[in-house]
Amino acid sequence: MIKTTQKIALSMSRDIPFNKLVLSQSNVRRVNAGIAIEELAADIARRTLLQSLTVRPVLDDEGNETGMYEIPAGGRRYRALQLLVKQKRLPKTAPVPCIVRAADTEVSAEEDSLAENVQRAPLHPLDQLRAFMALREKGQPEEEIAAAFFVSVNVVRQRLRLAAVSVKLLDVYAEDGITLDQLMAFTVNPDHERQEQAWDALQHSYNKEPFHIRRLLTESAVRASDKRAQFVGTEAYEKAGGTILRDLFEPDDGGWLQEPALLEKLVAERLEREADGIRAEGWKWIEVVTELPYGYGHGLRQLSGREVPLTDEETATRDTLQAELDKLEAEYAEAHEVPEEIDQRLGEIETAMDALDDRPVVYEPDDIARAGAFVSIDSTGTLRVERGYMRPEDEPPIADDDEVERDQSDSRRMTSSGENPDTDEHDAVDEPEEDDGNRPLSDRLMAELTAHRTLALREAVANDPDVALRAALHALCLKLFYHYGFDTCLEIEAKSVLFGHTSGLADTPAAKAIDARHKAWDEQMPEDTSDLWDMLAELDSDSRQALFAHCIGLTINAVHQPYDRRPKALRHAGRLASAVTLDMAAAGWKPTADAFLGRVTKARILDAVREAKGEKATERMAHLKKAEMAKEAERLLDGSGWLPEPLRTVGMGNATTEDVDQMPHVMAAE
Repeated sequence: MIKTTQKIALSMSRDIPFNKLVLSQSNVRRVNAGIAIEELAADIARRTLLQSLTVRPVLDDEGNETGMYEIPAGGRRYRALQLLVKQKRLPKTAPVPCIVRAADTEVSAEEDSLAENVQRAPLHPLDQLRAFMALREKGQPEEEIAAAFFVSVNVVRQRLRLAAVSVKLLDVYAEDGITLDQLMAFTVNPDHERQEQAWDALQHSYNKEPFHIRRLLTESAVRASDKRAQFVGTEAYEKAGGTILRDLFEPDDGGWLQEPALLEKLVAERLEREADGIRAEGWKWIEVVTELPYGYGHGLRQLSGREVPLTDEETATRDTLQAELDKLEAEYAEAHEVPEEIDQRLGEIETAMDALDDRPVVYEPDDIARAGAFVSIDSTGTLRVERGYMRPEDEPPIADDDEVERDQSDSRRMTSSGENPDTDEHDAVDEPEEDDGNRPLSDRLMAELTAHRTLALREAVANDPDVALRAALHALCLKLFYHYGFDTCLEIEAKSVLFGHTSGLADTPAAKAIDARHKAWDEQMPEDTSDLWDMLAELDSDSRQALFAHCIGLTINAVHQPYDRRPKALRHAGRLASAVTLDMAAAGWKPTADAFLGRVTKARILDAVREAKGEKATERMAHLKKAEMAKEAERLLDGSGWLPEPLRTVGMGNATTEDVDQMPHVMAAE
């Protein structure tokens, strides 16, 4: 038997006078969104109605058609037509194109309304680009295009800007191989060949953020002293076709590499090769990134592992080196000047001993199968591998002691019939029978008793500062040194925020000092959180205060975020900086072109030089282009101690109270 396909019948269309149309209560749109009714009315007046209304006959109580039609889909168009009628620009009886749904259709009016509003697909940005370009080629200015399509002029300019992107990249975007934000980042450099080089480099890079793409396309040269160049090596770079510009008259630290995209590709390829060797060790995951962001281990538990002990041969070698070191230091202890060859030998001995003391760490096979490692480059251009980080979802299951005890208690309280008496009414739990024996206290009674104890405990601890300090420190350490830190009754939540991808942050003196101090304290922490309280009790007062200060420091969040305005918190950070006499220049921050000068306006660059070096120095560089001005300002400001407003501290001679109060506004204006 041949099965025939049932043919569908489309709804008929016809013109219906406007005064025969009414809005339906079945329209799902209740909130006005998108183009305003006034703007839509103006567009209909200019282009007429581009889309028919969907209507249904209005029936009377007996089910007969009344000659009126309700509109479940197209309410905004109806309101726009209604406005035109009210303005006397459209007759009340003007015919309106409509698609008429049968009164007995099985599809509800609500479904029609929902389908029309949900199933519509927005125009792809590339289609917008082609349409806007066609209109511009016909002579329409950007403002008219924006007004005609009810978008901002900025949107029109952004879409037209995409025309500067390589056709290859536009094709990748059309196939969803790149995001719109990433595509827009390529417009900063109109050189299509450079764009495609940068895209090829990104295929081997972990970092594909738009700001990284812009850096690749705007970075005209990379110093040979840059850690990326040191990691790859200038010979490998030149062998791959790269060129190096050298200064024949001034020291140039090896020159400037002229193809940043090529360098980035070589860096990514070598990092990936190095990562393959780490993967062979069996780690569950490997993250590869050129620059490891500060706080990369946030939310992860670092495995302790165990150091591989020195072999007998290595021990003998180290003893020999130590003996030679002691001998040379004793021999030249009183000398005013150490001979060059002896100084060199001392350095060689110390390097060899450091290599022996830096023991490899081994991990258990089960831990390796669950944990992962980070592969990156350190500040000196050498490979950096951080092994043994466990993600929360990969943690082995841990039985909660309270649940185990509760389960054991429940099992002991089961009746011979297999029923648990605790499932009875609440009153039965509160008022046990005399013959129930020594059964556990009810939850309600326990809550009341412990409330009394909590209040008394608050009063007692408030009168014992030493115990209060230890309790607070205990809570902080549980949160900052342990993944499962629940062993405290204090409602203190210690949070250590991340700083995003701020370039170079991990290599600052402050970051290195914090990491070294945290690692030193971490090594003193007991494996079991239940032993932490006793460990803190054994610390002397100075050590306890030092650990407390370290923990408090980790919770500070004075980062300005455009999505989270906190002016009061930032002002408090200024007062905190004054209390510790924070000097950001002494802390190592410098106004370089990359860190600041190249990212602000020329006027701000000149203001900085004027403030630090005077008006004459400013006049000598006022004619320079932005990039050249930033480099010259970097040279002039080096060692001057000059700081931008957000980094100044009241009382340090470089800021006033007004500076601190205005910091949120200054940063918002940048």
